[in-house]
Formats: sequence, structure tokens, C-alpha cells
Amino acid sequence: MLRKASLALAAATMLLMAPWVGCVIAAKDGKITELAFTAIDGSPMPMSAYSGKVVLLVNTASFCGFTRQYEGLQALWERYEKKGLVVVGVPSNDFNQEPDGDAKIAKFCQGAFGVTFPLTKKVSVTGPSAHPVYKWVNAALQGNGVPGWNFHKYLIGPDGRTVESFSTRVRPDAPELKAAIERELAKIDSAKI
Repeated sequence: MLRKASLALAAATMLLMAPWVGCVIAAKDGKITELAFTAIDGSPMPMSAYSGKVVLLVNTASFCGFTRQYEGLQALWERYEKKGLVVVGVPSNDFNQEPDGDAKIAKFCQGAFGVTFPLTKKVSVTGPSAHPVYKWVNAALQGNGVPGWNFHKYLIGPDGRTVESFSTRVRPDAPELKAAIERELAKIDSAKI
């Protein structure tokens, strides 16, 4: 049992330390737009509202060494929103760094970092109680889609099926993330022609 726990910890550490998990896969069954969250204010948040857009899905936490990534996520949102990018912040306490309730989370994100991109209610992103969107991501990435830590990023193409995974260590201003976003946004432009 101890050996299994050590192997699991080593695997999680390798995932967290990887500079980029460059896995691009198209889901075989279903689209993310068939699923929904509840927004942090309690209102419905159907992913169908983002149909034809590029979605950057990020599991977040308020008390984490990576919390400053909110600034970069807000900058991405401001830079690319009009071109078709939607940043979706998904607060989660799966890594024990988001103990607050939804109202406190919203106040913190909006006050400390000026977050205006959509935030969901706090949900689980790992294990059997993971939110259906995260179960979909994990299935789309053939079992390799479970976040290893807070601020793991998933880029979902405008087709609602293509998923690309970026580890926590890939900052929002990282060239490889920006290049991937721009590549997916170009698909929106080419579909309009």
C-alpha cells in the first residue's frame, strides 16, 4: 500500500513539474457544450453559451502559490475576449487551498485581481465526485486529464471537442499557451470565411 502511495505521489509530482503537458485530443463522444456549470452567483452557466468559441478552463484556488496567475488569466481574457476566447475559472478545494464559500471567492477574485471572466461555483475537479465537465475532459484526454494541482489549464477548441492540456507551471503569459490560443482562435476566423 505504501509503495502504491509513493508511486502515485511521484506521478503527481512529475505531472506538476512538467513544463507543459502537450496532449491534444478530440473527444470521441459528446462536446463540452452539452454540459453546464453553475456560476459563482448561483445562476445557470451552460457551456452551450460558449458554442463556437475557444474556452480556457482553469481550476483555481485563492490560497495557492499559483494564485497570482489570476492576473495573467484576466490579461488573456481582456486581450482575446473579442476574438472569441472565454476564460472559465473553476474554484476547487481538491488540493485544500480553497476553503472559502462562493461569495468570499468571488469577492477575493474580483477585489484582489479584478477578475471579470466567468467563475463557477466551487466544485470538485478530481476523483469520483469530479464535476461532469472535468469527467468529460478526463475522458477526452483518455484518462490523462485529471488536474495535478491548482491552475491546470485546458484549452477547448471552437468545435467543442478538441482539448489541449497545460500544467500548472505553464503561466497564462507563456508563449506556448498564447500560441495554442491563437491557433484555436484562427479556426473561428477561418470558419467565418
